[in-house]
Amino acid sequence: MSIPRPRKIALLVALVATLVLLCCGGSVTALLVGGFNNDDKNANLNASGGGCGKGGPVDPDTQLPRIRPYGPEQIRNAAIIINVGADLKMPPRAWVIAVATAMQESRLNNLGDLGARNDHDSQGLFQQRPSSGWGTAKQVRDPVYAATKFYNKLKTISGWERMSLTRAAQRVQISAYPDAYAKHEPIATQIVNQLADGAANAVGNSVAMLCASAGQIAASGWTLPVGAAVGSGFRTASRPTHQGVDLIAGKQTPISAAASGIVSKVKCDEDHRGRRTCNVDGYPGKGGCGWMVEIQHAGNIMTRYCHMVVKPFVREGQEVTAGEIIGRVGSSGNSSGPHLHFEVHLNNDRSSAGAIDPVKFMREQGTPLGGAG
Repeated sequence: MSIPRPRKIALLVALVATLVLLCCGGSVTALLVGGFNNDDKNANLNASGGGCGKGGPVDPDTQLPRIRPYGPEQIRNAAIIINVGADLKMPPRAWVIAVATAMQESRLNNLGDLGARNDHDSQGLFQQRPSSGWGTAKQVRDPVYAATKFYNKLKTISGWERMSLTRAAQRVQISAYPDAYAKHEPIATQIVNQLADGAANAVGNSVAMLCASAGQIAASGWTLPVGAAVGSGFRTASRPTHQGVDLIAGKQTPISAAASGIVSKVKCDEDHRGRRTCNVDGYPGKGGCGWMVEIQHAGNIMTRYCHMVVKPFVREGQEVTAGEIIGRVGSSGNSSGPHLHFEVHLNNDRSSAGAIDPVKFMREQGTPLGGAG
């Protein structure tokens, strides 16, 4: 018996929803099925923002979530970009890169010819230039066509999956402002998660998605600093001033940058007696972080890595990518044994006022701490 196409789509959604693994407390289905074009205002998008795995079709004109500072038409354009990526079998990391790029280029507006305000002949969501071979002016103003051209160019870039978002976007766009894309990564991640049921929390392809383990980078751009069990937690009753978590790993275990960014601090932290003695094992009550690194990431997020066994492998001002090895686990400073003390701070605030719970934060990025290496 022949199954009608709408029924086939419904069965596919149900099948994948059954097979998909629960990631970080919510399912990661990310299936925007059913194509549409720029003229189809009533097209159905499988855009669920709840992470509950229902993924039912919605009316994009009335039911798409409102994600500040973007309006309904801008969010609809983001949904088109995501849908094209899914149709092309591009992984969710590509969706985040594409949405962030369009945020920078057009604020997710499908711009036409702006006359004197145009950057040369750039038009559309991605400000693609007909004179540079992207297509005709009419074509680049078609969001489906423009997104397809973006993804097809991204595919040709070797190793784009492990690049920082700004580097991957720049390789496609060749922009005069190559560092401008990074600031959009957090909201682009939020948009993908809300429109595609948590897809930015996943690694792998757009159908079979898993949470990231050590060495894998989630679509959010984050990865585990080490694959290790969580020991002492964040601001516990017994340690209320503990501003991070301890990840229990053996001495010399490689430590990865949790996301792409710029190294802002590398030092041997002083102990309570003002000494910088980081090349030896520490002890409880000694004080200080030992050998440590701080990295500033997109969205004014900072991560801190403490108690390394030897001087870190990076220098201040160095650009690092997610997963890049920055040092090795040790027990220097205020430490009772080998582990990585890992902190996450908001607003690039190095003080305790900026610290947040790394367990909750990393789970939201699709990289739950405690994953095996």
